Amino acid sequence: MKRCQVLLAAFFAFVPCWSYPTAPGATPVIHVIQIDNQIITPVVQKYVETAIDRAESEHAVCLVIMLDTPGGLMESARAIVKRIMNSEVPIVVYVAPSGSRAASAGVFITLAAHVAAMAPSTNIGAAHPVTLGGMGESMEKVIKRAEKGELEKGVGEGVADKREVVKEEQRSPTEEKILNDTVAWVTTIAKARGHNEKWAEKAVTESLSLTEEEAVKEHVVDFVAQDLPDLLSQLNGRTVQIKGTTVTLTTAGVAAVTFPMTRWQEFLTVIAHPNVAYLLMMLGILGLIVEFTHPGIAFPGIAGAICLLLALYAFQILPVNYAAVALLILGLALLAAEVKVVSHGLLALGGAICLTLGSVLLFQSPEPALRVSLSVILPMVLTLVCITLIVLNRAVRSLRYPVVTGAQGLIGEIGEAMTDLDPEGTVFVHGENWTARTATPIPRGEKVRVVRVKGLSLEVEPHRPENIEKGEK
Repeated sequence: MKRCQVLLAAFFAFVPCWSYPTAPGATPVIHVIQIDNQIITPVVQKYVETAIDRAESEHAVCLVIMLDTPGGLMESARAIVKRIMNSEVPIVVYVAPSGSRAASAGVFITLAAHVAAMAPSTNIGAAHPVTLGGMGESMEKVIKRAEKGELEKGVGEGVADKREVVKEEQRSPTEEKILNDTVAWVTTIAKARGHNEKWAEKAVTESLSLTEEEAVKEHVVDFVAQDLPDLLSQLNGRTVQIKGTTVTLTTAGVAAVTFPMTRWQEFLTVIAHPNVAYLLMMLGILGLIVEFTHPGIAFPGIAGAICLLLALYAFQILPVNYAAVALLILGLALLAAEVKVVSHGLLALGGAICLTLGSVLLFQSPEPALRVSLSVILPMVLTLVCITLIVLNRAVRSLRYPVVTGAQGLIGEIGEAMTDLDPEGTVFVHGENWTARTATPIPRGEKVRVVRVKGLSLEVEPHRPENIEKGEK
């Protein structure tokens, strides 16, 4: 499995992408990219890194990242933050348009920018590490229990005690290390950019969120901008630090050029969505089942293999729970067993339950954006169960039918002796003349019955009334 994922990642990494249009280098220009309701994945990471490289090579005034994300993978967020922190051009993160949010991984990216702004009706926060979702009791539940007094008396009173409560209750060294590392990272970023370090820590430890007005008051972002022109107007004359050098932004009257994702990046972003990756996996399984039970059709097998390969690519990006994969395999095995074992539907029910549980647990993350939607799981599981049972049932029943083609299909067939058989001659069977051999002499014109096939000759016997009485042809 791991080897397949590595090969797939290498394949997609080296497939050529369409080139971006080049902004004129002689004229000052502002570069704009947009992460529109997308999960932070290696694809988005590559998109941002490419945009920064292009802005540096073309000496852009600044790069504006219009951000709307529910979160994503911590490793991808770290890579983006690292590139922003070492950028040679000013990076402006603008949480926009209205209704957008910078959640989880989006918090780190926003705090890392030289200038951070938000549009009206947006929010930022809830930056707890994704990897904490798969182990033990969630941080939010422990904190709520502490606030309600459900823990030991005196424990968890006040905000200052909450991190200690989490550490004591969860008792997971791995989670504790991840939490401490993330807190240190986010506070370092906030300090470097002059943002509120205490709030940044609470966004990780307590999943706090702020509206755009609250974020400005708490010094999490610099200002609120109505739209892109208003953002550029407020940026004009602002100073930022680029590797120790003070740079003044001159954005008045400068054209803004938007660089969207390439078609290939958009495609990879779509298949990396948990719902799409799940559907690709299930369609791939279904296609292979149809191909294995009906060999020769080809299309279901080819389409199924392509879907599975795309799903594997998405799986090496998303936080997959391999125990859930085992549940899915068990569910398919139970469905297959239902066809051959009389269980009065119990095996099919067990298979459906395993498929549902495996689908729900497939991606281990506390963020809804990184989990498969139940509205996708239930119809897909029901469809897969019904189709699998029907296809496998027909395949098993077909194995019980007598063979009517090929050498096996000739056995028992009735023909006519074209010459005298004593012991060899020619017979006409199944529309063809065959060389035949018999242990009992058969005159020309008599009916014969095929006993067995040996290469290109037949062994026959006389077709007599006593054989008919025995139930033979």
